[in-house]
Amino acid sequence: MTPFGEKLRALRASKGITQAQFAKAMDVSPAYISALEHGRKGAPPWPLVQKVIQYFELIWDAAEEIENLARLSRPKVTIDTAGLDAKATTLVNQFARVLPQLDDVGLEGVADSITEAQSDSIARRRSDK
Repeated sequence: MTPFGEKLRALRASKGITQAQFAKAMDVSPAYISALEHGRKGAPPWPLVQKVIQYFELIWDAAEEIENLARLSRPKVTIDTAGLDAKATTLVNQFARVLPQLDDVGLEGVADSITEAQSDSIARRRSDK
């Protein structure tokens, strides 16, 4: 499942709407909605994201959240480390190998570590200027 698919399913369920009803309103097939919700389709096209926002009458933070979730919903990601330090290639390969073994707590820990490392790197760059 993708973050967008998970949120879409929750929104639909909260309104008691079937996949078929929702698909008709979005002008797509029920199979496409099912594929989005189960992660068999990646990030939806931007016009569909906007239709979802309008359909559920999402505003401000809720609309921004669904847009961000759509951007984070590519289940088949390719990371090109050509030209980067060998440490980057090692890290990406290690992560690809262990990812299927991580539980929710492990995934949250990795995500938190990445966010912290990114913040630290930005701070170091700013202090070097």
